[in-house]
Amino acid sequence: MNRQAQAVILLLLGGAVIRASVTDLYLRYVKEGLRPFLIAAGLLLIAAAIMTLWYELRPAAPRALAPVGGSDTGHDGHGHAHHEPRVGWLLILPVLGLLLVAPPALGSYAAGQAGTALSSQQQSDYPPLPEGDPVQVSVLDYASRALFDRGTSIGDRRVQLTGFIATGGDGEPILARMVLSCCAADGRPVKLGLTGDVPAGLPDDTWVEVTGRYSDRLGRDPVNDAEIPYLEVESWRQVPAPKRPYD
Repeated sequence: MNRQAQAVILLLLGGAVIRASVTDLYLRYVKEGLRPFLIAAGLLLIAAAIMTLWYELRPAAPRALAPVGGSDTGHDGHGHAHHEPRVGWLLILPVLGLLLVAPPALGSYAAGQAGTALSSQQQSDYPPLPEGDPVQVSVLDYASRALFDRGTSIGDRRVQLTGFIATGGDGEPILARMVLSCCAADGRPVKLGLTGDVPAGLPDDTWVEVTGRYSDRLGRDPVNDAEIPYLEVESWRQVPAPKRPYD
């Protein structure tokens, strides 16, 4: 692959990064706060590609004749041209994938392969819940308060959470949400057991909004044997997948 081809791939890659960054597509790969860095990286790739193309396509300076018996650049001593390895063009496949394919966010399959992320958290002092009835909280916030605060900061308040349905170790539906430290590669699930009016008859990865109260029931994650808190569900409804799928 020559430099012009490399520059074209850089240009396509930079354009793909910019396209993902100016839409909500980037939220399937990284946390929301990384958007400025993605835009900057995309612009740098485009600038590098343009500079490379300009350098390669500018008029070449006259070259001195090669001495008799010598070999010109790109040929061996027998007059045969050297060909660049064509396998380099395979680099364009992930670029086209980023441009043409919108991958789904991490969901129930990833949640089933990893243990709950709460096993490494040790916080016990939580501020009061915001005003509202029910009060909207994240799956991570509720699970942390229920597990490490034993529901003290929740009390008898009604809470409303949004997550996707996954299958628990006992075959019953659970509510889950993936959390990211940086990007999808380090995504870990937060899992909630459900009791009461449990959503039934829904396939995995269905997004639901559940309303309920704190339950002191605890379960165990079969993946890492960590404790999983429960939610006493009073009502639920199916909702579209959110633009920001990760906590």
